[in-house]
Amino acid sequence: MSAQPRLFDHIDLRVSSFATARPFYVAFLGAAGFTQQRGGRPEDDWMSLVAEEPQPRPPFVWIVEEKSHRGGLNRVALYQPTIADVDRVTAAAVAAGARNVEGPEHCEDYAEDYYAAFFEDADGNRWEVCCRHATSKK
Repeated sequence: MSAQPRLFDHIDLRVSSFATARPFYVAFLGAAGFTQQRGGRPEDDWMSLVAEEPQPRPPFVWIVEEKSHRGGLNRVALYQPTIADVDRVTAAAVAAGARNVEGPEHCEDYAEDYYAAFFEDADGNRWEVCCRHATSKK
């Protein structure tokens, strides 16, 4: 019997300032379940935040400084199992400096049971935190 398939292997994310990005991503992605940190020392220009999953190679977000980076139109959406989890992860992102925050809210234009928040990091990298079976309104 094979293990449950992974939803993704990793995200390779560029930021213009690692010093600025590090506290945001440790707080935001830590709240989303990426709590195991590799790298990220003051002398580093990279770090990896690894998900808490019982797999030999759990998903991770690789964050690398690239001074000329500017955020684009891509958006990465992280799944959360409940509305409360979306609210919690969004609150962590906002407290860590998320910009251009929309929601969290029910997004009935997407689907009747879709609940999400949208925001950007300091470089304009776009993120979403969502729950796809949010049946009760706040």
